[in-house]
Amino acid sequence: MSAEPRLAAVAEPEPAPQAAPGTDQAVTETLEDYTLRFAPRSYRRWTPMVVATTALGGIAYMADFSIGAGIGLAHGTGNALLAIAVAAVVIFLTGFPLAYYGARYNIDLDLITRGSGFGYFGSVLTSVIFASFTFIFFALEGSIMAQGLKLGLGLPLWLGYLVSTLMVIPLVIYGMKALSKLQVWTTPIWLLLMVGPLVYLVATDPGTVDRFLSYAGTDGDGGIDTASVLLGAGVCLSLIAQIGEQIDYLRFMPPKTEANKRSWWTAVVMAGPGWVVLGALKQAIGVFLAVYIIAEVGASAAPEPIQQFKGAFDAMMPSWLVVPLAVVLVVISQIKINVTNAYSGSLAWTNSVTRVTKRYPGRMVFVLVNLGFALALMEADMFSFLNSILGFYSNCAIAWVVTVATDIGINKYVLKLSPHAPEFRRGMLYAVNPVGVVAFVAASGLSIAMYFHALGDALQPYSPVAAAVIAFVLTPVMAVVTKGRYYLRRTDDGIAEPLLDEDGNPSAVAYECHVCRQQFERPDVAACRTHDAVVCSLCLSTDKVGDHVLPATV
Repeated sequence: MSAEPRLAAVAEPEPAPQAAPGTDQAVTETLEDYTLRFAPRSYRRWTPMVVATTALGGIAYMADFSIGAGIGLAHGTGNALLAIAVAAVVIFLTGFPLAYYGARYNIDLDLITRGSGFGYFGSVLTSVIFASFTFIFFALEGSIMAQGLKLGLGLPLWLGYLVSTLMVIPLVIYGMKALSKLQVWTTPIWLLLMVGPLVYLVATDPGTVDRFLSYAGTDGDGGIDTASVLLGAGVCLSLIAQIGEQIDYLRFMPPKTEANKRSWWTAVVMAGPGWVVLGALKQAIGVFLAVYIIAEVGASAAPEPIQQFKGAFDAMMPSWLVVPLAVVLVVISQIKINVTNAYSGSLAWTNSVTRVTKRYPGRMVFVLVNLGFALALMEADMFSFLNSILGFYSNCAIAWVVTVATDIGINKYVLKLSPHAPEFRRGMLYAVNPVGVVAFVAASGLSIAMYFHALGDALQPYSPVAAAVIAFVLTPVMAVVTKGRYYLRRTDDGIAEPLLDEDGNPSAVAYECHVCRQQFERPDVAACRTHDAVVCSLCLSTDKVGDHVLPATV
């Protein structure tokens, strides 16, 4: 137990020391959408279904069509559909515990990762992995939009890349309030434009289904091949980190109560791991449309979503309407996902830099940084070597997500070596927890070596399997070896009020941070080391000399 006094409330604390430079700006900016923070109950006014709709609106990306098409063209329909199904099952199973923790405890995936095997600084590594995911997929979506602008308006690709990047900036300046409106209002239009052509083609030309099912691919003979399935699944599994973007919305779920538990669980499952159901369907549709385009136009255009939907629209409506509708679909899709990519990426970068430098640089700085990386990838024509990028990246993403999911599912609930309630505050966690860090580094390192043929050509297709299996096995093994001692630096944060209320939800009792003088709810504060008062999590993160950080007790 702590040697410091336990605070039951905060009333007239001792005079606070001078706040660190930039603290006021940091507090003001982070309170719009609780960047780097626990999302308090006072802010979470949306219903479960509004949060779910907003979260699902972010997966309107067109990349699934390209990914499905690329796998189908290379390995054939049978192998592609199996690869898509295998990846979907893995993504659903690993995404469920992460989505539950994000929605139940109202924290993003980085804050979950800190207390689920990685430690306060150890999760910086995975924040960079997640930030990379956001700019890779921003670049992919931006490339698809540029293809649409070239077809519809005649813009050269380089200019289309620039337009698709710059148009997102005004939208992503604002947080959850603006994004929820954008996603809710554009989703019905997007669904109609995406589903309509597919239904029309199947209804009017049943032969398209036969051609789709019998397509053998360029690298196969039409039969099922394990290596082809695993190679395809590896590409699909690059999307496993999408759960991080879903949690960026799910952290705003209302408290789970007896009255709303049915709608709460429906929203969490649907918008958490359930995103992959729609994603897998889009990938399968991408294979279908690619096979259709090959028969109608030729193979060169088949992987491009703009050409896929142009061909589908061409079969069902007047020619003058085809290109405008195809461009509208691509632009809506790109905006819906890339505001999420830019938003989530800026959170990940800001989170990492704030912890390392103990200075809050401002989220908008990293919106621009993320967009700069994405624009560079687009100008380098990443679309032409898409599957190679995604196949490599998936090894890192799988190792991270499986490690955290295993820590939650096995180490917390089965072995009970990992603390049940998530912890993310500086001072409460060790800097690095070897449980997650060792499992992640070993799983990603070995699987990447396999991917680049270091262990032989025969094992290369199995790199995503290796990433998942090694992470799944090593995470509980490391917890047992270390006896769970590196999860918590101390077990008491010096505040008498319980962290959770009687329903198991984070407590809504408010305290005033004596550094920034703002009100924060119970999970976002800890007692101060040098004053009879409390300090919020951001002021703890930016405390350069550690005056406010509680000492270790375990």
